[in-house]
Amino acid sequence: MPRTVSVRAGQTEFLKLNVEHREWRDAYHWILSLTWPRFTLLIAAVYISINAFFALLYCLGGQAIAGMTPGSFPQAFFFSIQTLATVGYGHMYPESTYGHFVTTIEIISGMFWLAVMTGLIFVRFSRPTARIVFSDSLVIAPFNGRPALMLRVANLRDHSMVEAEFRILFTRDEMTTEGVEVRRFYPLQLELDRAIIFPAVLTMRHIIDESSPLHGATPESLKACDAFLLASVNCIETVIPAAVQTQKDYSYDEIEFGRRFVEIYEDTPDGRLMVDYGRLHETEPAPFAQN
Repeated sequence: MPRTVSVRAGQTEFLKLNVEHREWRDAYHWILSLTWPRFTLLIAAVYISINAFFALLYCLGGQAIAGMTPGSFPQAFFFSIQTLATVGYGHMYPESTYGHFVTTIEIISGMFWLAVMTGLIFVRFSRPTARIVFSDSLVIAPFNGRPALMLRVANLRDHSMVEAEFRILFTRDEMTTEGVEVRRFYPLQLELDRAIIFPAVLTMRHIIDESSPLHGATPESLKACDAFLLASVNCIETVIPAAVQTQKDYSYDEIEFGRRFVEIYEDTPDGRLMVDYGRLHETEPAPFAQN
């Protein structure tokens, strides 16, 4: 039976209907996508289930384990934990062929379990996170005498990232000549779309000229066409090193007209640049006149 999948991308949730069933290999991707609390709960649940299964087998074997009361599930469960971990305290051990057979299967299962869990935990810890934050809103204000769409992006790490790529995608509803409403997507041309080094805070700027899809835009027109913007940053984490990516979306009501970002850079007496991250999202009024 076709399944239904809910996928959230920023502020938008997509409901996928009639999706094909997952392949068994999708379980790996699904596990890696879990949050740490859910991942921990999953590992604990699987671990308890494995031990409970083998404890049941030991209980069904009668006098299969020396030192264990026949049919005692708690004793069998803790013996299973010792066997799965290959601890072997010595006060309980297989006593029959059946007991040796079950413990052999459990030890082999434990080897696979340890290998799989080690791999999953290593991958989760080794994956770098972007640690990049975007400003809460976009602003449209004059820049060099022309209106510009501006967005701040900040590197929160204690070291620089390199080979950064910046993109902004603008999308809105439009009517075709046939009278059909469609969603149009426009990559916005940025003044700076690549940076060799990304140490602190940068401002992404798109000049709104006659060729811009934002030319002549007003808060009312953006609302009428259900305007939406998606900002993206791709760069290389130098410590691992590995590529990282993050994005943030903005609706039309998160665009501030006639405001600009406050200055957060300041020269220090010893020649360094001080950056106030606490004012990253702050804006101030700016004279605005749309051409």
